Amino acid sequence: MENDAFSAGVLHGGLYNTADIKVLICYILSAIGEPIPANSLVNLLHTNGMANGFEVSDAIASLEKNGQIKVADAEDDAYIVTPAGEEIAATLGSTLSVTVKNRAYDLTLKMLTKYKNAKDTVFEITRENGKSYISCTALDGKAPFFAVKMLLPDESGAEHIKENFLQNSGEIFSTLIENLTK
Repeated sequence: MENDAFSAGVLHGGLYNTADIKVLICYILSAIGEPIPANSLVNLLHTNGMANGFEVSDAIASLEKNGQIKVADAEDDAYIVTPAGEEIAATLGSTLSVTVKNRAYDLTLKMLTKYKNAKDTVFEITRENGKSYISCTALDGKAPFFAVKMLLPDESGAEHIKENFLQNSGEIFSTLIENLTK
């Protein structure tokens, strides 16, 4: 296929064809089986060099316009695949390399974990008596379920702790609860 997609930021092995980008989006939404925020998908594919961000945005708009994907959560601008999109994923998914599909799938799962954890977690950095603290609170609905407060050597490490917490909050809370209830 001819390269017809804008290629800025696309690494070797990434997608340079608009049709392939559309197929990949349908494949991801079909394989994951739950709503995925459009901006998260655009950022994921672009920052990992799999496709140009503008092309991914255009592909999402085109797929929605043509009825292959639809908005499932307007507040988060999250999309799901429609039966027409499922057909594209099933029929044309084999045109994409296994490496591209597996990488996109794995990255999407990690991104969704972080996204869901961010929705269910509240972070707060406070200063008390000249010291910095970060509080990480897991929510059960809107109510606090479990909270951890940690002294920081300085505020520069807070973002690192937050990112690790978002990526591994289930494991962190499970380990803490298990150790506390032995």
